[in-house]
Amino acid sequence: MRSQRRDFIKGFGAVGAFGAAALSLGACANRAPSGSEAPPEEAPGPQDYLSGPYVDLSTGEGNKIAYARTQGNLDESQQKVGWFKGYVMGVRPGEAIRDLFGFAGFGVSRLQRNEDGSIAKILREVGYYTDLRSGEVLEEWENPYTNETVPVVPIANDPFNYVISEHFPEPPEFGGLNEEKPPKVPFILPWTQRGPRIDMEIHIHLYYPNALDPAKWVRESSGPMVQVSEFFAFHMDGAQLQNAEMTTLPYHGTWNRTTPWLPWMLMGQTDGFCQYVCFMGSGEDLEQVHDRALLDYAEKHHPKYFDAPETYDPATPSLSSLEWYAIERTPAPPREET
Repeated sequence: MRSQRRDFIKGFGAVGAFGAAALSLGACANRAPSGSEAPPEEAPGPQDYLSGPYVDLSTGEGNKIAYARTQGNLDESQQKVGWFKGYVMGVRPGEAIRDLFGFAGFGVSRLQRNEDGSIAKILREVGYYTDLRSGEVLEEWENPYTNETVPVVPIANDPFNYVISEHFPEPPEFGGLNEEKPPKVPFILPWTQRGPRIDMEIHIHLYYPNALDPAKWVRESSGPMVQVSEFFAFHMDGAQLQNAEMTTLPYHGTWNRTTPWLPWMLMGQTDGFCQYVCFMGSGEDLEQVHDRALLDYAEKHHPKYFDAPETYDPATPSLSSLEWYAIERTPAPPREET
């Protein structure tokens, strides 16, 4: 089972050591005063926050509860807000990477327990591309690669849901191309303790059919297949992790994403890709993270995104931003030659 789990994790993309033990700090000795025959006293070692008393992170059940508390609130009457803020860079062969625009946004989720014991995360999320200098939300952008002004399309996913259980989910079907049905593997993530802090990292690598057919979306599509990777790093307090009274866990960390050129950039199948590099977190008020102007923009253009959907409906699809683009937009006309 250990080797099977390890192989599955490589496919899932989680990185780190399984069953990570508490960091060994070494005992300190207090020497008795001169002339005393009392033996030296050893200071207590660090508390092991990986094995209990509330959640045992060597089990699928413990991981389900711990991870769900980072993603939402076990108190189903409460919402949880998460945020991200950083930059998007362009990467092309034969030249230096360049900063293209900022990226900032938030998601609001709630949790719902299912009859089989799994936990559904129900989410709305919105993300805006911003000017590198002013921080203002971009509605148009001058593409430095093409010297063309293009309309900017924000990320607005409603809903984006998934289920957290004691086992890893089955891999995507990729439009029916993947028929493999691997055995169920316990949902055990790579948690690591460093003193009082707990770290956890997940990498997810995907390769799936593009919702934007390049024959139709000539200027928007990066090709028939999409290669995307996402990288998450979570940092949280070990005592809070093992506190059964805390139905949600504040955290901070980083989120990175490697993805083809964004469709609204109108780069087509040009060599290169986009790299997102963002901080992320939860537990703060959004006004502590984002500029008031960005929140005002969200309240004007996407007011419902300050609240999570009310209920989980497994029949409602969770679409990617490319799928939403294909539904809501029309192909750009050919570029006029100058």
